[in-house]
Amino acid sequence: MATNALEKFCIVAQGPNHGPSPIPQEGGWTKVRQIPDISGFAHGCGTCAPQMGTCKLTLNVKEGIISEALIEHIGCSGMSHSAAMAAEILPGKTLLEALNTDLVCDATNSAMKSLFTALAYGRSQSSYSDGGLPIGAALEDLGSGRRSQVGTSYSTLEKGARYLEMTEGYVTRLGLDENNEIIGYEFVNLGSMMDHIAAGASPDEAYGKVKGVYGRFSEAVRTIDPRRE
Repeated sequence: MATNALEKFCIVAQGPNHGPSPIPQEGGWTKVRQIPDISGFAHGCGTCAPQMGTCKLTLNVKEGIISEALIEHIGCSGMSHSAAMAAEILPGKTLLEALNTDLVCDATNSAMKSLFTALAYGRSQSSYSDGGLPIGAALEDLGSGRRSQVGTSYSTLEKGARYLEMTEGYVTRLGLDENNEIIGYEFVNLGSMMDHIAAGASPDEAYGKVKGVYGRFSEAVRTIDPRRE
């Protein structure tokens, strides 16, 4: 349907009609014209409207269908429940369905938008991996302890910094030098600890096996509990 003015126009033939530019997908170059043409393993990050928390969303998409989802949240208390619901919602949906589905938390919805854009433009982690990444790749991202890698630190001008959680695990003690500067820390890997307990070790035995130190902790003049001192 056209306006009366446009109906009077003559036809000018369309010259270039070569379709979309190819994007790298799972070891090949693909011209994506519809959702089933999209495959890839990618991450997206988003925040909620009041900026109270954030979501890292990882999807493994095969021919437009979400086959694997990893949802990691940090922020308000309701986010962990949102992650649980999103984990049940996402698998089996097409990318377009997921983009237009309420994933419970604004941060997850925002992450979904970011991830959709990345996949639509061929910016995926599996762009040059022949056949893409197998289902289970997102789980491997968590490592053997099956825990998100979280860094939590706190500081004030008056009292300085406190490392609370690092990639290695839950920080139990900070090591300070003669200037009261942090030179290392002691940590407990909680994921590994639970693995040992599940395998039959007592909590005390498991705790002893998963303690470790980072930096020049052994050279510390004094140590402090970062949560209480």
